[in-house]
Amino acid sequence: MINKNHLLAPSLLASDFAQLANEVDMLNNSEADWLHLDVMDGRFVPNISFGMMIVDCISKLTDKPLDVHLMIVEPEKYIEEFARAGASVISVHAEACPHLHRTIQQIKDAGAQAGVALNPHTPISAIEDVIEDIDLVVIMSVNPGFGGQKFIYRTIPKVRALANMIEERNSKAMIEVDGGIGLQNAGAVLEAGARVLVAGSSVFKSENPVKTIQRFKEIGVHQ
Repeated sequence: MINKNHLLAPSLLASDFAQLANEVDMLNNSEADWLHLDVMDGRFVPNISFGMMIVDCISKLTDKPLDVHLMIVEPEKYIEEFARAGASVISVHAEACPHLHRTIQQIKDAGAQAGVALNPHTPISAIEDVIEDIDLVVIMSVNPGFGGQKFIYRTIPKVRALANMIEERNSKAMIEVDGGIGLQNAGAVLEAGARVLVAGSSVFKSENPVKTIQRFKEIGVHQ
């Protein structure tokens, strides 16, 4: 059953960076719940995006929560800076954190909600020992590093299995799915147990992003 209170987090990686302030203003005037910010270092993923200076600038343009996804090695070195820059949620990759529990506590101590992201090939067992400590699990439904990729449908049973784990362990963690999300697959992802959808190209490359966001928010409401 679809959670009708699902959240939408448009990914600014797909926005027009030359019009970034206008893009944020558009999101401010839409039904978007969070703003998703992908931080890439060219090492953990084969791309470089932006860092805490851009996060800080965006935080001054919006009152909506900033969902900061660190696709970087050694994220523990930068957590406090991203929290000070305005991150509401900070997600790190399990694959990049040899001391994951410590990093989660570091995020919480910095005043942000703690998330853990899993690449498509990483099993949910990788977070079994920390599932009760985190606020968000980010299931990557594409290989991280670039926008506009096709959704990996094997993600859906993975989301369903994670939802079962969360329920069995009485965890409060929400499931976020990131990568290739569009109106054509969002319903199935939510049905599997996701609560937060990250949508990039499907929002910013649409003819009417505000209307597209509204359609994402309406999924399941009239069912």
